[in-house]
Parts: sequence; C-alpha cells; structure tokens
Amino acid sequence: MVMQERAVRTREALVRAAAVEIDGKGYAGATLSGICKSAQVSMGALTFHFANKSELADAVVERGCEVTRELVEKVAANRECALGSVGALTLGLARLLEEDVAVRSAALLARERPKVGADWNAAWLPAVRGLLESAGEQGELRFGAPPVTVAALIAHLLAGAEVQRRRGGTVNRLEPIWELVLNGVAARGV
Repeated sequence: MVMQERAVRTREALVRAAAVEIDGKGYAGATLSGICKSAQVSMGALTFHFANKSELADAVVERGCEVTRELVEKVAANRECALGSVGALTLGLARLLEEDVAVRSAALLARERPKVGADWNAAWLPAVRGLLESAGEQGELRFGAPPVTVAALIAHLLAGAEVQRRRGGTVNRLEPIWELVLNGVAARGV
C-alpha cells in the first residue's frame, strides 16, 4: 500500500511539474530533465509512469480538462438563464486560465498540438454551444446572433485571454468585454 501511495504522489508531482514547465516554455521547450528536476524525481521514475514527453503532456491536458469539466458541470447545473450561465462559464474559464497551471497548459497544448491527444476546448465548448442553443430557444439571443457564431466568439475571447495572461495581462479585462458583447456595439437604428 505504501508503494502505491508513493507511486501516486510521484505521478502527481510529475504532472504538476510538467504543467509548470509546459506553461513556461511550451511543449517544444519543455524537457524531461527539467520536469524531473522540478518534481525532484529520477528519470527512471518518470519513465516508469510515462513512456515519453507526449504521454506526459497528455496527462497534463487530462488534468486541465478534469478541472475544466468540474466548472462546466457546476455552472451548467444552473439552467434558469442560459445566457447568464454562458457568461458565468466564460468568466469562470478565464479565471481558471489565470489561476490553474494545468488548465493554462492544456489550453496551450490545444494550440501547439491540435491533432494530438485530448483537446481542452472539447471539455467546455460543447456545453457552451448547448447553453447557447437553449438561450436561442428561450429568446435570450438577439436576432442575428446565431448560437454557433456566439460560441465562436467565446472561443476567440478565451484564446485571447490565455494569450494575454502569458503576456503579463490579466483576464479581468474579459468581464467588461463580455458586458459589451451582451449589450452589443451598434447604436440602435444603425
């Protein structure tokens, strides 16, 4: 039993260290030796748990997706106002991108390795689309704002929030942008 607990702790340390390394250096710049050093484990311990860097990156994405799915389930459970839930989910995802290194690394890996393994966007985008469909059916969306287009806008906003965070910005800027999206930018009659 002690051996299993140690193996779980080692695996967790490796995933956490990989998330930090990938967040800071990207997939190409992250090294297994740097991850081992950060996790304070040997290369043998790493290769016991993960056959290669790709497998380790997949574990980081899965961790980021787990955290993301927890938020999606929590927010999607509130079905009173679908558009309100979309806003809460969008802002919640932006906060996760700012605060959780595994989520941030999963989003980065979705851009850097789009055809490899799990995709962070798949952990939240279907829920956003579903909520927007409900918002459309409930008359919460303005005419000319199809759910698929609004979902694409949200994906772009979150991609921008992730990139902005990497450049030293804050995702708090997303809240007023979301308010602007809800209100629209065109004056009445334009």
